[in-house]
Amino acid sequence: MSMKVKGFFQDVGGASRVTKARRESYANASAVPDPKDPIRALADALHPAKMEFRVVAVEDTSPTSKLYRLESTDGHIPVFQSGQYVNFRLKIGESELTRPYTISSAPYEARGEHPFIEVTIRRNRPYLVPDYFFEHVHEGTVLQGNMPFGTFYWEPLRDSKNIVALAGGSGITPFHSMAKEIAFGQMQDAHITILYGSVHHSDIVLGKQLEAIERACPERVKVVHVLSGDPDWAGEQGFVTRQIIEKYAGEDPTYMFCGPLAMYKLLKKTMDEMGVTCRRFRHDVMNNPVDARQIDGWPMGNEQKTWKITVVRGVHEDVIDAAGGEPVAVALERAAIPVDTHCRCGECGYCRTQLLEGAIFVSPNGDGRRLMDREMGWFHACSAYPVSDLKIKIPIL
Repeated sequence: MSMKVKGFFQDVGGASRVTKARRESYANASAVPDPKDPIRALADALHPAKMEFRVVAVEDTSPTSKLYRLESTDGHIPVFQSGQYVNFRLKIGESELTRPYTISSAPYEARGEHPFIEVTIRRNRPYLVPDYFFEHVHEGTVLQGNMPFGTFYWEPLRDSKNIVALAGGSGITPFHSMAKEIAFGQMQDAHITILYGSVHHSDIVLGKQLEAIERACPERVKVVHVLSGDPDWAGEQGFVTRQIIEKYAGEDPTYMFCGPLAMYKLLKKTMDEMGVTCRRFRHDVMNNPVDARQIDGWPMGNEQKTWKITVVRGVHEDVIDAAGGEPVAVALERAAIPVDTHCRCGECGYCRTQLLEGAIFVSPNGDGRRLMDREMGWFHACSAYPVSDLKIKIPIL
């Protein structure tokens, strides 16, 4: 192989020729600025920085869960994939909060004359944001948010066509979206078997909706309920075990999990015992549990302590109280100090914070920090807990 060159001086002088051509282009350009930037416009359409959603319907999907249908006030819903989430910005009391919720409707429903998305929220224990939705969000309510976010979705170049969904509780939401998209949308090359763990048949989130999808498309959608607290249930009972998984998995499955941390720990062990490779076991980001003692490596007794956090924003400093069992981001929100979070589990990095003094415990469930951030004392406030008094620096919002 040979390469033809024009000569040493001509080749070395190439940069100056490019600079000259650029200057000539500037000189000959119109004096009237052209503000149109098609690439920027496309990026804004796919990932708008701010959206307004109007609640157009609210539906009970179990005794402890509600479905909220949302339309954009400007009529545009960005393209998303089943498994991604919307991030809401909520004003609750004096605090401004952000909370992610997986989109439970299918992508095809965000197209057409009346595009919409749906989120399904469960309230099976007292908790700030679900309480707020159940008590204050009704038909006609306008919510702030943006979308789409997350990497938990089926990718045909990576994943097999046989999706085996392992779900628990409200973790059914991404798989409801997938099942609906497979049945009626553009995922018709795939098929899905959902092994769905619940406690009692009377409180299965989106149970009737899943039944309707399976009935409409039985050749590509199968739902198997596994109940742990319903002795009269005629179907599978107990937990989603290896025996149940192997009974329904079929050939060349891609396993996808979404559910509580305790269920993930059991299923991760099962996947390892079955010899399932990492590329064939994909899971949604693990939200930190309400009880921090469930986190692996947790310093027992810290949840009973209260620490002081000095929060630096520019030249301003605030000192707030923080419970040892709550993430730093929660302490900031309780003190009405704005902090930008999206995933709430350490993956996305929006709440990246600088540790100036003190010690923290970082949850291993979602430590998405880069190696340099770990070495230089940066952390994600949503997945880090104080284990001493702290001094931190956050952006001014």
